Amino acid sequence: MALLPLLMVGLGAAAVLGLLWLALSGPSAQRASARRLTSLRDRHLVSATGSNAMEAQLRRISTTPASGLELTLTRLLPNREQLEKRLAMTGKSWTLGQYGLATLGVGVVVAGLLLVEGTPVLLALVFGAFLGLGLPHLVVSQFIKRRIARFTAAFPDAIDLLVRGLRSGLPVTETMGVVGQEVDGPVGEEFRAIIDKMKIGRTLDAALQETADRLGTPEFQFFTITIAIQRETGGNLAETLNNLSDVLRKRAQMKLKIKAMSSESKASALIVGSLPFIVFGLVWFINNTYMMHFFTDQRLIVAGGGGLVWMAIGAFIMAKMVNFEI
Repeated sequence: MALLPLLMVGLGAAAVLGLLWLALSGPSAQRASARRLTSLRDRHLVSATGSNAMEAQLRRISTTPASGLELTLTRLLPNREQLEKRLAMTGKSWTLGQYGLATLGVGVVVAGLLLVEGTPVLLALVFGAFLGLGLPHLVVSQFIKRRIARFTAAFPDAIDLLVRGLRSGLPVTETMGVVGQEVDGPVGEEFRAIIDKMKIGRTLDAALQETADRLGTPEFQFFTITIAIQRETGGNLAETLNNLSDVLRKRAQMKLKIKAMSSESKASALIVGSLPFIVFGLVWFINNTYMMHFFTDQRLIVAGGGGLVWMAIGAFIMAKMVNFEI
């Protein structure tokens, strides 16, 4: 029976930390933009069954062979397709096997350190599993966020370069090749990938849509839909892209305003949410015998569980307060 309160406390702490991470992650426009773009994007999806098979074959050929342990961990990972997509969005050459090794290593190290400090076995395993699953996911998310931010910041300038190329008389595909050569960073990498896909037989619409699905940014979705509509209806593509560049710059300014507006709530969530865990950890390392009463005394277990519930509610409310849709 003593294991049940420990499990409840560990799971409550994990839930609070997860909600605090959600509160501090800031506003996310991807969900709202995806909802607004789904109905329009579906009309321009291109069927590419044969080319999908070709790409899968090329991916199998170009993939670095993994070790036996990496292959085993890869089979144990849930939702492997989504994980592969997330790892590809980082721009790094990370594999699912390496991700699994990182998850296992972090979990084992954290659980071992807590056991050495005298933490109960079940609580050490819970926190080890939580950090083992959460820390690699957080690192990948930070790399994705950083790369997407760099892409979004340079994307309007790349569109301006496209506009100048179109006005000088170059076709769209050649102008995209110029952007891939002249622009550094994620924007150049993505445009070079689009040109490479077209060289192996993909259409422009299919290559753009696959890149948009992988990036998941509303800015590139707007660009993809603009190109698709123009190819169907005609019109001045240079003028349309020029207007899109202006809209994307104004959108970036609005995001900065929202970030400034929500900074106070983020600071409050960080201070209020992390202080109890910091104090608990410091007192635990100073006098763990004293803190063991939180895992043996029924009154303290109930009080600690109630505090975790209220903190989880507060973190959830703060997450809603800082979540603005553009």
